[in-house]
Amino acid sequence: MSGGLYVVRLGSSERMDRLLRYALEGREVTFLPPDGLSCGLYEARILFAVAVDALGVEESFLRTLRLLRGNGDCLRGSTAAVIVDGSDELYTKSAAQELVLSANMAGCTFLGKPLVEGTGSLYNQHILARRLDLSWEETYFTRARDLVSRLLAYEPLRFDNPRVLMIHASDNKRSNTVWLGRELLARLPENFISREISLQNGTIHDCRGCSYAACLHFAQSDTCFYGGAISQEVLPAIRDCDAMLFLCPNYNDAVSANIMALFNRMTNLLVQQELTDKYLFGVVVSGYSGSDLVARQLMGALCFNKTVTLPAQFCMMETAHDPGSAKQLGGVETRLDRFAAHMTSILQK
Repeated sequence: MSGGLYVVRLGSSERMDRLLRYALEGREVTFLPPDGLSCGLYEARILFAVAVDALGVEESFLRTLRLLRGNGDCLRGSTAAVIVDGSDELYTKSAAQELVLSANMAGCTFLGKPLVEGTGSLYNQHILARRLDLSWEETYFTRARDLVSRLLAYEPLRFDNPRVLMIHASDNKRSNTVWLGRELLARLPENFISREISLQNGTIHDCRGCSYAACLHFAQSDTCFYGGAISQEVLPAIRDCDAMLFLCPNYNDAVSANIMALFNRMTNLLVQQELTDKYLFGVVVSGYSGSDLVARQLMGALCFNKTVTLPAQFCMMETAHDPGSAKQLGGVETRLDRFAAHMTSILQK
């Protein structure tokens, strides 16, 4: 199946029923049951509508995860967004991350900021509601309708000379992730312009949580409260690139502290411009297990929150512990070739 807007409902709630009627009004829509993805949904626009209760997701959600993970390209060429409606304050974001990673690895692109979520109280709408002078529920419904419009209007960008920025915070000589990242850059076509930035050297301050007005004040001068390497080098490089390649070794099932500090400091860019014209790629290496947890964190920080576009199959995940052991992984050269070719197919005109 292809073409049109498809809505895949996973769970139900009375508020989700009302929200979808509002968000989809005037649209031609095909509703699919959860198992409707089993035959593949190619080059389509998909809205996942997920309802979670106080206990979390229901069985149809879990079956859909297994279906997506068991059918490697069943969403090839499709683009999607997600609405998650909760009856409580928990599980909306974690459900979205699990679903988006599974769909992404099955070939689906997600536009920047692809999630609209409503917690049980809708308190998570209160700041925007104040700006829009709407009730919390009106804000939630308006955001859902805007998400549908953005999904239908989305067009992927391609570049004559793609600019790829590789970012890491690892030891250059010992790191398996740095070796994998450099091997990927070496495999990109000659017309690609690549740059590598390390966050390991120097002092990296985390975000201090300035007010919006203070952050905007500093951003208008191309700096932030702390200044330093992130303001002077890293944020301008992100502003100028077409794609970011983050190298993320697994530190206690999370990205490193310096990478997390960068995520937080990127708000300084967002107060001036969204980052939807940039793509996110990642290389995650775990010493033992848990690469999917780090990939979800990378995706959540940059696509869900920082508006970066998540291309299909955005992340290369490997397991290697000892320094240099990534070079000995079986089939790693083939996987590097395949991932570099995948990046090229997404970025190059």
